Amino acid sequence: MLVSVIVRTFNEERYLPRLLEAIASQHTDGFTCEVIVVDSGSTDDTVAIARAHGCRLEFIPKVEFSFGRSLNIGCAAARGRVLVFVSGHCIPVHERWLSNLVAPLSEQMPLSYGRQVGGESTRFSEHQLFAKFFASTSCFPQEGFFCNNANAALLASVWQQYRFDEALTGLEDMDLAKRLHTAGLRVGYAAAAAVVHHHHESWAQVRRRYEREAIALQHILPEVHISFFDFGRYLLSALWLDGTRALVQGRLGSLAGEIFMFRLMQFWGSYRGNHEHQKLSKAKKERYFYPGKPAGSRPAAAAPPGENHAAVANRVDRRSATHESP
Repeated sequence: MLVSVIVRTFNEERYLPRLLEAIASQHTDGFTCEVIVVDSGSTDDTVAIARAHGCRLEFIPKVEFSFGRSLNIGCAAARGRVLVFVSGHCIPVHERWLSNLVAPLSEQMPLSYGRQVGGESTRFSEHQLFAKFFASTSCFPQEGFFCNNANAALLASVWQQYRFDEALTGLEDMDLAKRLHTAGLRVGYAAAAAVVHHHHESWAQVRRRYEREAIALQHILPEVHISFFDFGRYLLSALWLDGTRALVQGRLGSLAGEIFMFRLMQFWGSYRGNHEHQKLSKAKKERYFYPGKPAGSRPAAAAPPGENHAAVANRVDRRSATHESP
């Protein structure tokens, strides 16, 4: 059996070599593996690194980029019976990652996703989100349609029927999972298929990540509404919980400012995105997908979809509603 690993990239030279080396070292239990890198305009050495590691390369122009379109391009180029999605800044924690992610797949459970943990540069509050929504025990199948394709696998035959929505500003994985769930199919969670998920974002990038995912959530769960009162309530609750945990660890003094800024950007972005009802302009798409600089200038590293899946999901259902990068 051939497994196609699809990696979306945009300026991923920092972690891509480690990811590709980890993929090459996997114990695959007899199946073979190809790696497809879908690049959306990297200006660093990402493309050269991919070529040096023998990856197949696909390209998507910046003006045409969406997370779903990038994935669909990779899936269309893939030759494998199983499609594996991993972020260019995620690193598998061991040599059984790939087999543990692929093994649970079946006709009734065609989509699985693996555990994510923070890295050495992960902010304290994001560590709390990873711990809350990526448990240490597997669930086959899980309840609901929570999913995160920074680390996921899908049967290629199912993708042919349920392709990623190319219009969404994020949460394209959860949208697909919801459509599968509605059709009577199930999603599995493989805790033993873990990756370290690295984020390096400015505060503005954190806000935009949660904002664009909240915009997408309006399509997936239109019944979810975040009022200004909700914004304040969620913020205060998260600050209290994070502050208490940091205090127990004896780190509150050094982490207080970081905790406040992360949670403020998380919930302010979610609130703003939940109240954005206009069709995205080209300029606004540039800000969401290539945050950091205005359209026309050299783009900064894009923010991955991921943890806002969890942040908003918790309001609706612990597992079935609300997550990283081109």
